[in-house]
Amino acid sequence: MVFYFKTRCGQYTIYMGKDKYENEDLIKYGHPEDCWFHVDDLSSAHVYLRLHAGQTMDDIPEDCLTDCCSLVKANSIQGCKKSEVYIVYTRWKNLKKTASMVDGQVGFHRPENVRRCKIAKNNTIVRQLEKSKEELHPDLAQEQQARMREIQKQNKAQRILDQKKKKMDELERKREKEERSYDRIVGGETSA
Repeated sequence: MVFYFKTRCGQYTIYMGKDKYENEDLIKYGHPEDCWFHVDDLSSAHVYLRLHAGQTMDDIPEDCLTDCCSLVKANSIQGCKKSEVYIVYTRWKNLKKTASMVDGQVGFHRPENVRRCKIAKNNTIVRQLEKSKEELHPDLAQEQQARMREIQKQNKAQRILDQKKKKMDELERKREKEERSYDRIVGGETSA
C-alpha cells in the first residue's frame, strides 16, 4: 500500500510507503523523475516527489520542497519530536541498494548529488497535505515498466527526428555546394 498526496500547489504528486518493506519496493521500482526525501541520520519514511519529465532538482518549487520535507519530518518517530531536523534529498536514480543493507536502508551512487536542508516543525502544512491523502495498492513494477517503455518510445521518436534533420541538412549543404560550384556554370556554357 502506498500513500499518495497532492502538493499544496496541486501540480505534483508526493508518495510514500507504509513501512520499511514497502520502502523497499519504492526503492526498487522508482521512476527517473522521482526525487527521494529522508530525515538525515534518523529513521523516517521514504518520501518521493514525482517531478515532471525533463525537470531537475533545481526546478523543484520552494513550496513543494517544504511540503516534502515537512511530510518526511512528520513521519519520523524521532524527527517529529524535534523542533527542526535536517532532510536529505536526491534523485531516485542516485539511490544505491546493496545486499548487505537492511530493509529501508540506502546509500548513494554519487554522494555529491545529495542535497541537505533544514526544516522546522510545520503542522499546518502536514494537515493540508493529509487532506489530499489517498491510500492505493499500485503494481509498482508494472508502472515502472510502462514508464520505461514510454521513455524508450520518446527517445526513439527523437532519434528519428534527429536523423531526418541530419539528412535534410546534408541535402541542403549539397544543394548549396552545387549552386556555388563552377561546374554548373562551366557545364552550362559548353552545352549551349
